[in-house]
Order: sequence, then structure tokens, then C-alpha cells
Amino acid sequence: MKDNKEVTIYDIAEALEVSPSTVSRGLKGHQSISSDTKKKVKAQAQKMGYRSNIFAKNLRRKKTNTIGVIVPKLNSHFMSSAIAGMEKIANENGYNLLISQSLETEQKEKTNVETMFENRVDGLAVSLAYDTNDLSHFDPIIENDIPLIFFDRVGYYKSAANVIIDNFQAGYQAVTHLLEQGCKRIAHITGNLSRNVYEDRLKGYKKALSDYDISFNPEYLIQNDLSDEAGVEAAKTILDMKPLPDGIFVTSDSPAIACMNTLKKQKINIPADIAIVGFNNDPIASYIEPKLTTINYHGTEMGKVVARNLINHLKGDYNISVTNTIILGTELVIRASSQRKP
Repeated sequence: MKDNKEVTIYDIAEALEVSPSTVSRGLKGHQSISSDTKKKVKAQAQKMGYRSNIFAKNLRRKKTNTIGVIVPKLNSHFMSSAIAGMEKIANENGYNLLISQSLETEQKEKTNVETMFENRVDGLAVSLAYDTNDLSHFDPIIENDIPLIFFDRVGYYKSAANVIIDNFQAGYQAVTHLLEQGCKRIAHITGNLSRNVYEDRLKGYKKALSDYDISFNPEYLIQNDLSDEAGVEAAKTILDMKPLPDGIFVTSDSPAIACMNTLKKQKINIPADIAIVGFNNDPIASYIEPKLTTINYHGTEMGKVVARNLINHLKGDYNISVTNTIILGTELVIRASSQRKP
């Protein structure tokens, strides 16, 4: 270990092959940790020169005027808009952003959280990776009083706050629109249903069908990673269905467009044969032919809300642990891909 590098709980955890949260609790003498584990943790901490004295605690609490941001990927219109919104509010208040991407994997997300902790961010904003199931890698963040906000893809976790859109209502509105256009066999292309955004949109889809006395058909539910390639494959699956669906609700614009283009190549008329609704209102949605009906939600506004709440918490004007969940609105943008009726 280099003398000029401060030892962190992550270093101790790696040496003992335990989780960082176990080390954090062991050092604090938490009752959930066995006495044997506490002894091992404290002995390793002393051996590695971990500074648990008042100086080290003050160093941890010293402001860096930096807010950490972890997103699944930077190459989406929504995420770039959200970051732009955060940056605007952060800069107006004298803060900088430290941005990283998980590349949709839980393991990379864990590494990013460790990096944010070691860089002493004052607060952390996270949109969860596609496959994140265990949230324990955020324990050291909470246990060291670093305010944490999840946004868009969230985890209902301890004293963290959440900023989301009303995904249930958005899904309900999208499918209701297709039903009003005369669709009765509506396929749904979605992502990992353990993520709140996809789970809630599915609930809205089912409720809309129920309100029109249409039974949910599990064969019409297609789960994938929502890539362009997945949109093409979903179209091929739909083309094999008998009877053919007459409507499709896709929870992301990019695979919706890929799916639509594949169907068009097979002489499917959009929207006469199959009406399609996407989600996100990506810029390309208004340039393709036919233009894509979609759900619009404001990434920039969500980013501003996230940054504003984190900074107000850091100023002592607000407590995000009391907030729990902030829900923002959406709107349906009707375009030619779904419009069968005037």
C-alpha cells in the first residue's frame, strides 16, 4: 500500500474478502456484525493504517463541491438531457459533476460507487443499471451521510430519495390511445421487469386492456434489452404471431423504430396494419416515416429536480431522506405511426 494513498473501507473489504458495508459496520461496532468479524475488521484496519480518528472523519466531511452522477449509458437523449439539467443547477450553485456510466452492469456500477466514495463526492445521483439487483454497494454512501438520490431507474432503498415519472400512467395512456384507434391485439416490447420503469409501464398496459375488457395475452409480451437489434428480433417474433397484433407499445423509441422499419420491409402498413407507440420522445422520432407517436418526458427537468434537491440537502434547507419519491408528469405526443382516426 502506498503511503500517500489514504486507506478506505473498500481496501479493507478487499483484503478480508467481505463487503464494504460489513467493514463499515464492523468499525462502528454494529450489533448485526459478529464479535469475531469486528475483531478481524479492526485488526486489518489497524494493520493497513486506516484513519478512523477525528481527523479522518473531518476529512471525509470536508466539502469538495462535487456531485457524483452514475448513469447506465451516456449515449441516450434522455440521459444527456438529464445531465444537462443537473449541470445547469450544479454550476449555478458552485458545484461540479463527476460523471460515470455503469454500461448496464451491476459490477461496473459497484466500481463506480467505490470511485465516487474515494473521490469524496458531496452527494450522489444514480440511475440504476439494467441488471442491478443487490443495492448493498450503496451502504457505505448512506452510512457515511452522503445524500443519495436515484432517478428514472430507481431502488426503494433506506434513506435515499427517488425522482421518477409516473410510468404507470404513461403506459396506461399509450395503450389507451392504441385502443381508441381501434387496436385490440396489442403487443408490448419491454425491458427487465425488475426495474421500476418497465414494471410500472407493464402495469399501465394491463390496466388499459382491462378497462377495455381485453384479457392480457402473455404471448404478446416480449422482453429484451431494448437495443436496436432487439427491436429487429422483436419484429420477427411479431411477424410469426397468428393472428398478427394490430398494435405495439414499446418502452423505448430506439427499438420501436428498429421494429417499425423491419415490419415495413415486410410490407406491413404502419399504422393501418399495426399501429405503434414508443417512449422517450427521442429527436429521431419526429424525423422517421411515419413519425413515431411516443411518450414525452423531460430529462432536463428531471436532472434539475435531482440536482436542486441534492444541493438543498447539502445546504441544510431540505432533507431528502424524508422526501422518499418525487413524481414528474409526462405527455403523449401523437404522430402518424399510431393515428388511424382523425
